[in-house]
Order: sequence, then structure tokens, then C-alpha cells
Amino acid sequence: MRIISGKNKGRKIVAPEHLPVRPTTDRAKESLFNILMNEIDLTETTALDLFSGTGNISYELISRGCKSVTSVDKDAGCCSFIKQMAEKLGYENLYVMRSDYHGFIENSTSKFDLIFADPPYDMQETVQIPSFIFEFDLLQPEGLFILEHDRQIDFSESRNFYKHRKYGKVNFSFFRA
Repeated sequence: MRIISGKNKGRKIVAPEHLPVRPTTDRAKESLFNILMNEIDLTETTALDLFSGTGNISYELISRGCKSVTSVDKDAGCCSFIKQMAEKLGYENLYVMRSDYHGFIENSTSKFDLIFADPPYDMQETVQIPSFIFEFDLLQPEGLFILEHDRQIDFSESRNFYKHRKYGKVNFSFFRA
């Protein structure tokens, strides 16, 4: 895993093997960020990385100038690793919270310009995440929510659905506030 662009371009991130994660592939991440760079100004963006795992997406956001990123994961090992990497990379605007996604969303008092969620592909509640995000009003007006998911899920008929992109086995569904 590596940071593709920005101030830490090319920096390799080596996560401990025992973490329960499936990081977004570099190819899919590069394609995702090509889309993002044409849609939003990251320097003015506050972002939420749900199911952050290794922090792969969070590091890329900060490296590219994102104003602030909140990384949320329920695994203590993942949170500890993200904190260590944030310190090594000098990312003072990366905030790590240990919480399950449901509890975080229900209790959040913040709104975000960008939300990225990468739940486990076999998680049953994945189809409910978009409606949950909008029910609790987590996006700023004109905000963007991106959900990485298994190919078997189709969100095209969902409220606020914007577009879908596929890169190999990785699927991203985009939603607008």
C-alpha cells in the first residue's frame, strides 16, 4: 500500500498482518482520487473515513491537502496503527476515533463535506449505510458520500444516488446530499 499523490507521494504504508482489513487497492484508490480531484477542492474539505482499517484513504486525503479527516474504526489495533502512522507522517489534522459505525453516526455532532465508507464486503447492513448517513444528516449541503462495496449490491435506485464506478473487483457508489 502506498500514498499515491501529494506531500507524501510514494510513501509506502506497511500495516501489521494481524489487522482485520481489506485495504482499497492502489489502482482503485488512484481512480477514485482522479474522480475526487475533479469534483471537490480537498483543501476546503472536512472528511470522514468510516471503517478506516489501515487508514489508507485517510492518509491519501491528508497528503493531498484535505483540511481535516476523522478516521473511525471499531478495531483497537487499527486505531492504534492509524495514530502511529499519523504521528510518523506529521498529520496533525487526522483524528482517530474507536467506534462502530452505527454508534459514531448516531452520536456525531459534526457534518462532513466528504464521507468515505469501506465496510467489510460480507457485512449484512451495508445496504442500509446510505440511508443511515442521510437520516442522521452527516453531510454538508453539496457533500459527497462514497461507499465501497461488493459487486452484488446495486444502489442505483437508492435515494441520493449519484453514480457508480467499478475498478476490477472494487465498486464505488457515489451519493450527493
